[in-house]
Amino acid sequence: MRRTALLASAALLAGLLPWATAHAADEPAPVPVDRFEGEVPFASQPAEGLFTWGGDADDPPALRLTDRADAPEGGKVLTGTYDISGYGGFTHDFAATAPAHDWSAHRGIRLWWDGRNNGKKTVFEIKDGGAHGEASELWTTSFTDDFTGWKQVELPFSDFTYRTDYQPVGGIDHVLGLTEMWGYAVTLPAGAKGDFALDDVELYGTPDPSLNAAVTTDAPLYPVEEGATARVKVTVATTGAQPLTAPVTVVYVTADGTADPGGDYTPVSGTLTFPAGTASGTARTVEVPTRRDRTAEPAETIPLKLTVTGAKAPAEPPQIVVDAHGLPYLDKRLPVRKRVKDLLSRMSLAEKAGQMTQAERGAVTRQSDIADYALGSLLSGGGSTPTPNTPDAWARMIDGFQLRARATRFQIPLIYGVDAVHGHNNLSGATVMPHNIGIGATRDPRLAQRTGSVTAAEVRATGIPWDFAPCLCVSRDERWGRSYESFGEDPALVQSMETVVQGLQGRADGRDLKRDDKVLATAKHFVADGGTAYGSSTTGTYTIDQGVTHVTREELADVHLAPYRTAVDRGIGTVMPSYSSLDIAGDGKGAVKLHARGDMINGVLKDRLGFDGFVISDWNAIDQLPGDYAAHVRTSVGAGVDMMMVPYTYKEFTTTLTDEVRAGRISEARVDDAVSRILTQKFRLGLFEHPYADTTGAARIGSPAHREVARRAAAESQVLLKNAGGLLPLRKTQKVYVAGSNADDIGNQSGGWTLTWQGASGNTVPGTTVLQGLRAAGGDVTYSKDASAPTGGYDAGVVVVGETPYAEGVGDVGNGHDLRLSAADRAAVDKVCAAMKCAVLIVSGRPQILGDRLDRIDALVASWLPGTEGEGVADVLYGRRPFTGQLPVTWPKSEAQLPINVGDASYDPQYPYGWGLTTLTPVPEGGTAALRGLAVRAAAAERHGDDRTGRTLVDTARLLVQRKADGHLTQAVAKPFADADHLLLTGRYGKAVEKLAEAYRAA
Repeated sequence: MRRTALLASAALLAGLLPWATAHAADEPAPVPVDRFEGEVPFASQPAEGLFTWGGDADDPPALRLTDRADAPEGGKVLTGTYDISGYGGFTHDFAATAPAHDWSAHRGIRLWWDGRNNGKKTVFEIKDGGAHGEASELWTTSFTDDFTGWKQVELPFSDFTYRTDYQPVGGIDHVLGLTEMWGYAVTLPAGAKGDFALDDVELYGTPDPSLNAAVTTDAPLYPVEEGATARVKVTVATTGAQPLTAPVTVVYVTADGTADPGGDYTPVSGTLTFPAGTASGTARTVEVPTRRDRTAEPAETIPLKLTVTGAKAPAEPPQIVVDAHGLPYLDKRLPVRKRVKDLLSRMSLAEKAGQMTQAERGAVTRQSDIADYALGSLLSGGGSTPTPNTPDAWARMIDGFQLRARATRFQIPLIYGVDAVHGHNNLSGATVMPHNIGIGATRDPRLAQRTGSVTAAEVRATGIPWDFAPCLCVSRDERWGRSYESFGEDPALVQSMETVVQGLQGRADGRDLKRDDKVLATAKHFVADGGTAYGSSTTGTYTIDQGVTHVTREELADVHLAPYRTAVDRGIGTVMPSYSSLDIAGDGKGAVKLHARGDMINGVLKDRLGFDGFVISDWNAIDQLPGDYAAHVRTSVGAGVDMMMVPYTYKEFTTTLTDEVRAGRISEARVDDAVSRILTQKFRLGLFEHPYADTTGAARIGSPAHREVARRAAAESQVLLKNAGGLLPLRKTQKVYVAGSNADDIGNQSGGWTLTWQGASGNTVPGTTVLQGLRAAGGDVTYSKDASAPTGGYDAGVVVVGETPYAEGVGDVGNGHDLRLSAADRAAVDKVCAAMKCAVLIVSGRPQILGDRLDRIDALVASWLPGTEGEGVADVLYGRRPFTGQLPVTWPKSEAQLPINVGDASYDPQYPYGWGLTTLTPVPEGGTAALRGLAVRAAAAERHGDDRTGRTLVDTARLLVQRKADGHLTQAVAKPFADADHLLLTGRYGKAVEKLAEAYRAA
């Protein structure tokens, strides 16, 4: 039955329903919204229908219409099962092409719910105004399942509040108009498996006249210095911005808080009157004077109670806060350690537990929870953004959260974190850098530092002081869905790229963290996440991510731990443990999750390496530990994790942590250590003096100067693997045929972790595609994505192929992915390369297997994931810059060779680690004799500590070998060639040239 038919027959239906609730004679009959008899399909926009959603692939509930003899209405009910770790639920959207519905003739919406008496809260949301259900204004309320069996739950419209954590279009008028409604959504409880049954959603009752007008205040909190006067602006607004049709009065009075009336402030009371005819948006001001008593004190609160008649009252009463003052920890002249010691001595256990807690901003539907739970941190997970997704909206959102922290006793600021892993990639319009694998290909530590500097400046300009980057994994198997997050397979390469830490944080002693263009960095994921064995993962359908790394102690130290030694020396502020498990041969522990390995976090990282920052858990990672939730908390805190990323279970975590400490199962000394580490970084960042966003650098976000850094990084990351006949660089006089799935797709070339966790194909972010870059370079370019256009008469073809975006274990090979080109990509390569000389660019997060197709390709380029600046790719294709990139990982001949890495005893790849042809660079003359001379000079440079000369000599030798070996690489050439690059990175220049001489002789 169509929705219009349902609405038209409301009175008839109400009379027939056996479970219909009696209503007063002067009340209208209920109007059905959903009967769940099959009249509304399972479908999503633009059609009308029911659809599910969730934070990740496992979070959406499973829905079905079920025959139930006990159905309150009809014969069917909507049932579902769920197991939500993040967030999840379902929506009923009315058809986007139909007119919105008018609910203004009713008091509220109600439904029948089959209670489980589990005490869980279910959030119910309605969609008001806007273009359609997914571009409307969201208003929310909730009910608690504290009953058994069917119960009709009534939700008056007056109980719905404007949702402050997320609005699809950034909000419309902040007034619940009810005249243009687009449906509803239900958010189910997270953290435990469950099921539900729902029936008969309907509108009921007569309208509440107060809903035509609403009273608001300009802020929920008003922090003031002692002795100052707080000014609370009270505003009246109406539906449709019409003048008031009836008077509205607001009686105000200062109420009991923690401040002393008469001593800390002057109590006030009175009435504000807005007569009929008052214009919507009219404001009055209430002043609350505070008093100076010259006594050092923590912050104190003064609630201002508002009693509203004739309009909807504010969702929460405003609160004046007299700022903390005179206490030693507030004195910026004192050393940080003294400030930390003083503050810690004043804090309660609950306040300490709050500092150890990090929540996802989307989970904090009641922003007062920030003060109520004394939260220490919030984050935005991948895709968790304000609307609109602009720098100003980010800053305003985070400032709003920081304002809430001012209501706590000691006004400890929040530290807000994001995964800015290749630029400020959550922000639309930010400069998106190549992913780390491309940065590793540049072999340019100074450029790596510059990319970090740009990222830090753009992140801090939106009010965010903390970045969950860089990833210091040493990727040992390219089947891993996170391999592109690694700088490469060689720990020496990863260490050389850790200049990015200085780009993010500034100097190693932390003195630069207060700057408006620096952020706290995070070394992740500690330790050996890049070594997980294929097939060892037990997380969902993942094959390798979050699996088990089997190593000897020597392998652990030399390969996986080495980058963390460097990070600590560089002053890294935070470290994040891995989801994965570590199995160290001979230690008798077996495979143990890193979040539980106190021997590694406390013993190695903090004690042996001397790490003095704090350890932050990964997203919900403690839930993967054995035992009940209390055991998860005990184990992880005991292992040395200082702050828990518990996105949607922050209440459970803080409660459990305090219970465990009170029971003596977690020591107070351990809690004090964790909180001291967290507070130290907050003081270093200058957050106590400047908690709010400094947006002076916002104009530089996505600026030409920043994009030029990304463009150079994209150019230097391009690795020329083959260049038969010198096809590249192209000449602008040539007619060039461009094809392939990734030639004109900025989403694909940016990869995962771009606006959303998984990224997406298509026109997702501002920037320049490879095709646009080629056209901007001035070339004579014709484009046909699938190579269906005629191919005759062209001088060269450029076929841009590769992967579509993915992140983490979703991208594991064997989890819906492999290392082969798609059928469409293979067809495009075959057609173009059969018709003309061709260059194939592979845009991907890891090597792709080409097989015998390589023989038909004239030039091959590993483009990695170059980010938003496709002009950088065009720069090397057209010779504006030379190709200089080198392979950061080994390029295999077949998937069966994996894992394959530099240093392996058996090593016979398609292209060895460190391979990278050059253009525009003269290759020196010479042979074996020249190499002997280079080796002598390189050894001398090594002895004298002349790194620049040593590297130049090794590079010269490498060019000699590549010229001779190009086109006929053998195992005898590949192994010493790759070994030489490792030796170069470890400063053994003489030995590196000797290895290259060995490769030359074998070529």
